[in-house]
Amino acid sequence: MYSQQFSWFSPILERDMSFNHYGQAGLPILVFPSSGGSLNEYADFGMIEACRSFIENGQVQFFTLSSMDQESWLCDWKSPHDRALAHTAYEHYVIDEVVPFIKHHTNWQGGMMATGCSMGAYHALNFFLQHPDVFTKVIALSGVYDARFFVGDYAGDPIIYQNSPSDYIWNQNDPWFIDRYRKADIVVCTGLGPWEHDGLPSFYNLKEAFTDKQIPAWFDIWGEDVAHDWPWWQKQMPYFLQHLLG
Repeated sequence: MYSQQFSWFSPILERDMSFNHYGQAGLPILVFPSSGGSLNEYADFGMIEACRSFIENGQVQFFTLSSMDQESWLCDWKSPHDRALAHTAYEHYVIDEVVPFIKHHTNWQGGMMATGCSMGAYHALNFFLQHPDVFTKVIALSGVYDARFFVGDYAGDPIIYQNSPSDYIWNQNDPWFIDRYRKADIVVCTGLGPWEHDGLPSFYNLKEAFTDKQIPAWFDIWGEDVAHDWPWWQKQMPYFLQHLLG
């Protein structure tokens, strides 16, 4: 399978940043790693292999990103506000540096997909909801979508609120966003097994909000044997790709 790594000094983050590319054609999929994970994590835990047929058929190509979670949401010694500011810098890096590079490199002019597992699912859905002109498909597996899980009660801090999907979606009434949400392919999946329960409150909250706003989305609930773990995500990702891509 064709793969390569790209790296450059990010003027936004003021450091070298890298990401991996798997495949040569098809829909670009940006992969956000799980909590503090690396750009190699998705391949190391078998996710690229699980999606091999889609890659080799030229349907998709994966771009696995580096994380900054240890300096943003997972950085316990920073204030919640400063953690959100660090995340915002990462957002600008992805949108203003990575996405334009991918479009130029692949000559892809349409919408992309965002995906991830666990904390990567949080990022994938949050980036999609913030940038539905960039991402027109999202597959979020086993995420927690409430920023309180990372920082506790954030007392209405607007930057944190804007990155707490299960909160801000209720007040998102801008037709520019809502129309794009309604045209997108949205998959949010959770299991009911070990280690999945942290994400269930925000999963159900999001499901209710999407229904209330008449945003079509596939909120899929797998069984009590389905754990918050890579072997299940290896089954889920190709399953949903098959449904979205045909």
